[in-house]
Amino acid sequence: MTDDEHQHVIDELQIVIADTQATLTRFEDTGMAKEMPEDYEKLQTILDDAVKQQREHTRVMLGG
Repeated sequence: MTDDEHQHVIDELQIVIADTQATLTRFEDTGMAKEMPEDYEKLQTILDDAVKQQREHTRVMLGG
């Protein structure tokens, strides 16, 4: 991948991260985290995976 392609993926992952964080916050604010713990856990997994992927693309882009 080129640096531009890595940057594009990083930017798209940032959107996923922000949207997932907002959804997690809504879950917490409305009590859904307690009512739907499995879905809450899946959201946390999505967030964790997106952050890991973003870090990896950043690392590769920086030559590490």
